[in-house]
This record gives sequence, structure tokens and C-alpha cells, in this order.
Amino acid sequence: MKYTKSALTFGDQADQLLARGLQAASKAEIEEKLQAVSYYRLSAYWVPFRQPDDTFAPGTTLEIIWRRYTFDRQMRFLLLDAIERAEVLIRTRIVNDHTLLHGAFGYLDRANLPGLQVHEHREMLDRIREEARRSRETFVTHFFSKYTSETDLPLWMACELMTFGSMFTLYRGLAKPLQQKLAAQFGVADTVFESWLRALNQARNLCAHHARVWNRVFGLRPQIPRANKHPQWHQPVAIRDDRLFGLLSVLRYLLRQAAPASHWPQRLIALLVAYHDIPTADMGFPVGWEQSPIWL
Repeated sequence: MKYTKSALTFGDQADQLLARGLQAASKAEIEEKLQAVSYYRLSAYWVPFRQPDDTFAPGTTLEIIWRRYTFDRQMRFLLLDAIERAEVLIRTRIVNDHTLLHGAFGYLDRANLPGLQVHEHREMLDRIREEARRSRETFVTHFFSKYTSETDLPLWMACELMTFGSMFTLYRGLAKPLQQKLAAQFGVADTVFESWLRALNQARNLCAHHARVWNRVFGLRPQIPRANKHPQWHQPVAIRDDRLFGLLSVLRYLLRQAAPASHWPQRLIALLVAYHDIPTADMGFPVGWEQSPIWL
């Protein structure tokens, strides 16, 4: 099938939404929103209100849809804040454990990162070197101007130029005993911890590209620790792995170490209160989630 839809003016887009039953104070109000946020982007937030014939369910207003959009935007800010804190903590632990064993430049030798294939290790180094080449950070220029015989940064400097994805690659490359040691610092198995990093990397990328997180079913899911060893993840409420609440719970757990004095949980609760009309079940929040030991 060939795609034949034509582009529409903002006014035509507003007329189409009105014809389908969207309620708004005026056509101009709809146009204003469409000029700020594209029709296609905003359409993700009216899907729950769309009927089989593409009309809107009775009572669907622009305000309802816009509140879901702004709620999602603020939730992404909260996610990014927590992911940043967790990332810095985890990166610090990885670098410290690896350099104590293999030295400042041990990461350059693939033998010290046995979990990576040759091409994966080379690609990781290429990314780090390119970031160093492009960097205008004072610590980078100072290092290479002082240590003129060096062509690479020590790992504790290189890590400051890494993306979350590169940090995750570094973790995957660690020898199994190092992975287990690192995961044990967070009280979980290495397989669980790796799934957390994979899921958080996906979430960070979604947030960085302004993608919807509110009612998303996540493809890469953080493993929930087993009930026999970690009952707090299952009682008195079970934490699902496929929705946003699972990720938020992992971040809450990590923030106990990364930022124990943080008011991040209170900020999340304040957001939910401010947008009390947004269904929390769509994000995987179970009834009584506040009583979970992870959140107490």
C-alpha cells in the first residue's frame, strides 16, 4: 500500500479534530497547541479516547489530552534526574573496582574486559577517543598537554565522557566475578543488575528523545528480584516489570545509595497529586503501592 496522506495546515488539523468530536474553548486554542506540539506527537496522548471510527469518545477535551502531555513531560524530567544520580554512582563503582585490579589504562586491553567481543571493545574505545578529541573540558586538555606521551585518558577521566550506553558496555565487559561483586554492592544478583542497567539505558534514551513514558509498555524490562530472597519486591504489593512503576521502583531502590537524602520520592508523589486525574494503573502502579517497603 502506498502512503497518500497530504500535509495539512494547522487550521485544517484543528478542523479535523473538531469534526471528530474533540471539545475545546475555540479552534484557535487547538491551533496554538498544534503549533507548539505537532499533531502526530500529540496523537499518542489521545489514543485512549479514540473510538474505532476515529472519533473521540464523548466528553474528550483538549484540556484532558494536554494535561496528559504535560504530565508525561514532567515525569521524564523526574526519570532523568534519578537516572543521572544512579548512573554516576554505578559508574564510580565500576571504575573503582576495575582500576584497582587493572590500573588506570587497563580498559585498553580487551583481556581485562572479557565480556566484550573484539569489535565491541574497539567500538567502545573509538567512542571514548572521539569524545576526548572533541572535548573542550579543562581536565582533558590539561591531561594531554602535561602527559604528552599518552594517547588515551585514564579510565577515571574517560568515564566522565561516557554515555550511559558506553558505561553499560563497560559493565558487560567486566569479568564475571567483578560483575557479581558490583551487583552485590546493591544487594542483587548480577543478572538482575544487568537487566536494570539495560532497562535504564533504554529509559534514558526515550527521555532524551522526548518519547512518551506515561503509559508505555517497555520492551526492555528490569528483572524483579525473586520473592524467596527479596520479598519486599512482592509483598504487600507486587511490582510489575513492564510498566513505568517498575522502573521507578528500581530507581527508588538505587537512590537509597546514590542520594539517600534526596526528596525525589516526595517530588514524584507531588506530581501524582497534581495530576490526580491521570490513571496510575496505566503506569503499572498497584493499589496500595505506597506501602511497598521499596517506597517506605
